[in-house]
Amino acid sequence: MAAQFARETGTKGEFTRQTNRFTDRITADGAGGRVPEAGRYRLIVSLACPWAHRAIIVRRLLGLEDAISLGVVDPIRDERGWRFTLDEGDRDPVLGIGFLSEAYLRTDPAYEGRVTVPSLVDTETGTVVTNDYPRITLDLETEWTAHHRPGAPDLYPPHLRPEIDAVAADLFRDVNNGVYRCGFASSQEAYEQAYDALFSRLDVLTERLAGQRYLVGDRITEADVRFFTTLVRFDAVYHNHFKCNRNKLTENPVLWAYARDLFQTPGFGDTVDFDQIKRHYYATHEQLNPSRIVPKGPDLSGWTTPHGREALGA
Repeated sequence: MAAQFARETGTKGEFTRQTNRFTDRITADGAGGRVPEAGRYRLIVSLACPWAHRAIIVRRLLGLEDAISLGVVDPIRDERGWRFTLDEGDRDPVLGIGFLSEAYLRTDPAYEGRVTVPSLVDTETGTVVTNDYPRITLDLETEWTAHHRPGAPDLYPPHLRPEIDAVAADLFRDVNNGVYRCGFASSQEAYEQAYDALFSRLDVLTERLAGQRYLVGDRITEADVRFFTTLVRFDAVYHNHFKCNRNKLTENPVLWAYARDLFQTPGFGDTVDFDQIKRHYYATHEQLNPSRIVPKGPDLSGWTTPHGREALGA
């Protein structure tokens, strides 16, 4: 089987995600030369992308909409990369560019990797500050506190950070990136290893969530945000398109209730766009879906049904 991303495929057919090229940080103490500044930075996202969706949710939960503007690319990514064809004139109205790759090449003219979202761009220079998606949300939570809305939740409380970090590491390896390791595997062996790791981890998380409402502590944290963006795409995309088909999310009573609980929390479900999610995956991954036909299903009505998890505490 031909690999979807040849540069990110190992010798045994395993998908190995590229490292993040731009890793500058914006910190409250200005240690890296940048400080949080309302209106200075623009978060570029795809509503289809789970990695970008994390940043969208955190930005919404913390009330950073006025401090950090949002640019949304077209869910259909072609050989030229992420495009701003949802905007008038096919150009981002703030950055004035037609493709996110323009900001990448302005930052590093020799860049040859995949252009990814989320990317945080400096609107004054037009250069990319960071595309380091795991660090972006943590910095929004810990370095941008002066711009948080009154009463904003603490998604990364200091006393829970070691546990959040441990859970997040398992989530990334086996679940968040695990579904991609299933979908983009180019050998049976690599696929089955990823599949087994994915569902073994989901079984562990199911057991964990059977007795508590959230992944860590008694509140929504960064860990829940990271899990949600995979779960909300599971039945619509990963179960079929990425061959993660031991069972659907809706066939796991614990995880299905947990996902609905989060979906019905402001900042989660209201940031989900199932149409863009499906069109991106099914119309972009030509190696997996040459016809580019986008499925009509699944039925989405269940997402708003009662979840019954209040009894586990909040």
